Amino acid sequence: MRIEILNTGTELLLGSTLNTHGHWMGQELLKMGLRVQRQTTVPDGEAIHEAMRESVMRSDALIVTGGLGPTSDDLTREATAEVLGIEMIEDEQAVRTMREFFRARGYAAMPEGNRKQALVPVGADVLPNANGTAPGIYVPPRLGQASACAIFLLPGPPSELRPMFHEEAAPRLRALAGIEDAGEAVELKFVGIGESSFADWIDEDLQAIEGLEFGYCARLGELDLRLIGGNDAITAARDLVAKSFSKQYVSDDGSSLEEVVVREMASRGLKLATAESCTGGLIANRVTNVPGSSAVLTHGFVTYANEAKVGVLGVKEETLAKVGAVSEEVCREMAEGALAASGSDLAIAVTGIAGPGGGSDEKPIGTVFVGLAQKGKETFVLTKCDPRNRLSFKQQVSQLALDLVRRRVVHGE
Repeated sequence: MRIEILNTGTELLLGSTLNTHGHWMGQELLKMGLRVQRQTTVPDGEAIHEAMRESVMRSDALIVTGGLGPTSDDLTREATAEVLGIEMIEDEQAVRTMREFFRARGYAAMPEGNRKQALVPVGADVLPNANGTAPGIYVPPRLGQASACAIFLLPGPPSELRPMFHEEAAPRLRALAGIEDAGEAVELKFVGIGESSFADWIDEDLQAIEGLEFGYCARLGELDLRLIGGNDAITAARDLVAKSFSKQYVSDDGSSLEEVVVREMASRGLKLATAESCTGGLIANRVTNVPGSSAVLTHGFVTYANEAKVGVLGVKEETLAKVGAVSEEVCREMAEGALAASGSDLAIAVTGIAGPGGGSDEKPIGTVFVGLAQKGKETFVLTKCDPRNRLSFKQQVSQLALDLVRRRVVHGE
């Protein structure tokens, strides 16, 4: 089934709004055994007509996002009706639903401009929107004169689009595609290994698995392996890579590194503290983004200044004077100080040079020390030099730190 996504909105092309629709819908469609063949983003206005004319002639289904609001630049309904040669009428139920939406929120009356959102091409289905005023629209294939393409018009805000996609669009797409068994699609996450090294090691073995389609997506500090196929092919591939890269293998259920850390520590009843200098609290932030992290994280120390390292974590002034804040010795004392101050089972500490200034011949930009302290065990300190821009450096260091915790908890390293 040939599916296209048409994202509308000048703000998407200006960069003022991040376009997440294609990424999200691509993943959701893949779970259904469907794939996006093309994604187009156009500004508001006449460009919507042009893009839609092209898409409906080469696709079996077109999903359009945005342009269903009440203002003059919301033209998706009008463009659809014009391209398909269909008149529009006002849907009475949509008007009643919108009036109730405003009444429930304390408005005396619905603004007259919102009536525009009740206009629907004749013969199309109105898709209810429980989270906003703009109903969606489904135009069945062959309803219009121009093509046999099914068209879904969905609102732009993710909080409205995603529920509508699941509840209204997905069942219709399954029916159009005749999907009974979507097969299986799995994404495996790995850390601590690059894409080329991974592929050199495993590509031939994966290619030998009958009925398997696979691909890679390299991200900062991690690698995703996509597996598509029948249950036997997926199982064989998963077992192969899990065995070959057992230490780097993070998850096969879409869980992020921090989600795995929280899950594994919580299941063992372990507590964690963080002591951060160069990352400025990013490690603790990632952990606390995970629901249930309150059962794991006890303290997050951000000791950016040397005075904080001394006063909060007990780092020795003579150590700082002798080797500097970015050093193995200070990182060790930070980790051990956080462990003692928090009473946690593990403490992770980081100190480094993010740049663009502050480097030297002995400690160039990108130098980082990551220390892991645990009750009853010797403190371990990892040293790396990975020069990047400031934000990427912080992300990579947080990745290294969380992976050290994961390896210690899961593998005892």
